Amino acid sequence: MCADTPDYKDTLRLPKTDFPMRAGLPKREPDWLAHWERIGIYDRLREKEGRPPFVLHDGPPYANGHLHIGHGLNKTIKDIMVRSHQMLGHDARYVPGWDCHGLPIEWKIEESYREKGQDKDQVDVIDFRQECRRFAEGWIDTQRDEFKRLGITGNWADPYLTMDFHAERVIAEEFMKFLMTGTLYQGSKPVMWSPVEKTALAEAEVEYHDKESFTVWVKFEINDTSNTGVGDTLPDADADREHKKSLIGAHVVIWTTTPWTIPSNKAVVFGADISYGLYEVTETPAECWAKVGDRYLLADNLAADVMARARLDDGMWRRVRDVTSEELSGLTLKHPLAGAEGANGEWDDLRDFRAADFVTDEEGTGFVHCAPSHGMEEYELYRELGMLDQVITYNVMDDGSFRADLPFFGGKKILRDKPKKGDWEGDANAAIIAKLAEVGGLLARGKIKHSYPHSWRSKAPVIYRNTPQWFAAIDRPVGDGQDAHGTTIRERALGSINELVSFTPASGQNRLRSMMEARPDWVLSRQRAWGVPLTCFTKRSALPTDPDFLLRDETVNARIAEAFAAEGADAWYRPGAKARFLGNDYDPEDWEQVFDILDVWFDSGSTHAFVLRDRADGTPDGIADVYMEGTDQHRGWFHSSLLQACGTKGRAPYRNVVTHGFTLDEKGNKMSKSLGNVVAPDDVVKQYGADILRLWVAQTDYKADQRIGPEILKGVADSYRRLRNTLRFLLGALAHFEEADRVEPAEMPELERWVLHRVAELDGVVREGYARFDFQEVVQALFNFATGDLSAFYFDIRKDALYCDGDSDRRRAALTVLDILFHRLTTWLAPVLVFTMEEVWLERFPGADSSVHLVDFPETPADWRDEELAGKWATVRQVRRAVTAALEVQRRDKVIGASLEAAPVVHVDAAAKAILDTVNFEDICITSAIRVTTDPAPAEALRLPEVDGVGVVFERAEGDKCQRCWKFLPDVGRHAHPGVCGRCDAALG
Repeated sequence: MCADTPDYKDTLRLPKTDFPMRAGLPKREPDWLAHWERIGIYDRLREKEGRPPFVLHDGPPYANGHLHIGHGLNKTIKDIMVRSHQMLGHDARYVPGWDCHGLPIEWKIEESYREKGQDKDQVDVIDFRQECRRFAEGWIDTQRDEFKRLGITGNWADPYLTMDFHAERVIAEEFMKFLMTGTLYQGSKPVMWSPVEKTALAEAEVEYHDKESFTVWVKFEINDTSNTGVGDTLPDADADREHKKSLIGAHVVIWTTTPWTIPSNKAVVFGADISYGLYEVTETPAECWAKVGDRYLLADNLAADVMARARLDDGMWRRVRDVTSEELSGLTLKHPLAGAEGANGEWDDLRDFRAADFVTDEEGTGFVHCAPSHGMEEYELYRELGMLDQVITYNVMDDGSFRADLPFFGGKKILRDKPKKGDWEGDANAAIIAKLAEVGGLLARGKIKHSYPHSWRSKAPVIYRNTPQWFAAIDRPVGDGQDAHGTTIRERALGSINELVSFTPASGQNRLRSMMEARPDWVLSRQRAWGVPLTCFTKRSALPTDPDFLLRDETVNARIAEAFAAEGADAWYRPGAKARFLGNDYDPEDWEQVFDILDVWFDSGSTHAFVLRDRADGTPDGIADVYMEGTDQHRGWFHSSLLQACGTKGRAPYRNVVTHGFTLDEKGNKMSKSLGNVVAPDDVVKQYGADILRLWVAQTDYKADQRIGPEILKGVADSYRRLRNTLRFLLGALAHFEEADRVEPAEMPELERWVLHRVAELDGVVREGYARFDFQEVVQALFNFATGDLSAFYFDIRKDALYCDGDSDRRRAALTVLDILFHRLTTWLAPVLVFTMEEVWLERFPGADSSVHLVDFPETPADWRDEELAGKWATVRQVRRAVTAALEVQRRDKVIGASLEAAPVVHVDAAAKAILDTVNFEDICITSAIRVTTDPAPAEALRLPEVDGVGVVFERAEGDKCQRCWKFLPDVGRHAHPGVCGRCDAALG
């Protein structure tokens, strides 16, 4: 710049904003939380009248421990749903809740007792329950603060708790509906049982982990067949005798991974369509339990494998003959411990032997040992045969030990009380295997690693154990059976799944339906203390199958409900409770009070009644618009809520079910403390801020499993910074905007009208995406628009007009578009980046009561869309790409320092030239001049493969550099103001 040339910097309308490029979210986000608390933003939104409700019913997290990344994902998805629907014009209510009853809390209190050397059973039950309540209250306060720190909006001042007195009353009332409609019954059948926790478990309380188990091949000797009629179907008497002779003394071999069930064996079953053979041992190696001459019945497909397990090589055994299913059905078997010295006749009864359709020849031996007390398939088989009284045993106690008087094994435990180096194996299996070997009942043994059910609380393996429990019958007519959606719980559930509920993703429908089609009756009872009791009474003189076994009296039920409302479920445990509730109509001596507690899934499954139905911020019909949880809740909360509601109100309590996947580390591994790959929400918030965690949630396809880790979070933070730069430019430029500058769209240049077209397109994407809970689509579209269409294109082009123009129509049109963009981007992104958009909004519209979260998405006129204009500008942008690439080559080679030094020649076809001649193409390419020609492009022209028919030849711009706008123009220096072009001279006045 010459010494006599003025410095024109102060004459430019450069961006003015205090909006920092560095976000500093970890330190600044709490200020916005305080702002929302101060203005009562959730309550203010409820004051907007006449809006259709949108209610997302919160699946209650458990009040037990700090939040993990799954909580962060889950609650953020919910928050985006609620906020976006509010801004779409709904009254979007969100009542957060907590699951407060059940074993995890009870287990923690018991652990504290054990550490002090106390016995839980010696503590007054109400005192114990109060300790559980206090424990839950503490974690509710902690988790509430942690959720609020993530920017989750909701009625935090009045959440729902399953341990509130009203909730406990309603849970009891909902249970008593099952009682009164006849779907409740007491039965004794195998259920998943935790010996460590001494309670039945539901499928949803079980998780599967690899476990190493003992596996044994056990021999059951065929009894004397002389009176069984084995040969009745054989036409030849001599053949009959030979066949009988060849089977007597032979052994049916079974295989099991639960040796502890052998003492409870009552039968062996086979497959009617499986090919079986009689096999004989001809030679044995050392250290082998088989003997020469032993004969075994085996499935032909598995015989070679079984022999190998017994250390019998090929050539050491032979197949004697076929054995038909007709022959097998006439046999009885001896238990391998029958006649053992000291067994006192425990196992001397002959074992049943029959066909069953669940037997296969895919693994094992082709035969299945049956202990109906410890397996549902065997139980159902003998239930249908009417033989349960003959086959049910009670050998295993609630702590997983064998009954004290069981020969050989009394007091032995299936599992340890505490794991030893991660191993829960007790002494029962080893004792049983040793005894089987001692009496000659073992053919082979080994170990197998397989997926096995574990309690998700104690992490201990579970067993199937026959025990009296309370069930809800899902195939029994509910009450009078009259209902539009079906007569039974299963029919109503399937009808809801098929006709009343939408699923996101759609695969959730098939998953829930298949579970509901195959599930057994619902086990409602737990043998614990902390929860809502099964508020019912049984007649002492009656059997569970008698019609008067259960007391069904609405007056009694009403007394219970009234007491629970005033005192909570502790009322059930107070002295004199039985007489209090039975009143004068019944003699307390005639009735037993049930003290089992309800499955916590019944608690959470009932929440629709005391939240959606009973609260003022619920729904008129008690049905939620959305239930949203992880995919594991198809067998958890979605499932139990569906069962419970179908049993009490006849249909599903939700219209939409949305599921998210699991969160894994960057390599796709499950997170665990031992691997050191756990990402905690609190750590992300402290390093990056909650908005980065929220952006990660919104950018991922939450419907599948997601990955998170340091590198992924860095990438999210980088994309956030690019967006923040776009927003900062908007704020800086709009510092010069006044309402008088506003221009109507019809009066705008084509470039601005193209931006409005894109805004109208995005308006549809945003509204439809949020409506169907597809945040990834919304965020991806907005980020591409902000960084691609705006920062790299529109802003890049219009900087010159915004900074250097005087009061031109072009500049005022650009400012108007920036104002439109501001209102769209801040509101469209507010459900995701709750803190950042509030910061942006308050930067422009400060005020004690101001908040972006109090406004709706702006309405966007449909006539902003102009497909013809969009097609034209698609061509303009394509040619611009080629020009930009050519100038980048010159910049890289240091021929030029800036694109304004260039005046390229652009070779295009006639159609493209006709389009480019109608726009200021030099402004669009940010060059000082440009020439468009249909002449053939010379060989040295730069071409891009993806931009067909365009060649660009670099030429320098003529003239001097304008000291104000930096363009190189021939007229620079010829105006009143020294060193400037004509445009800048006019702007200076």
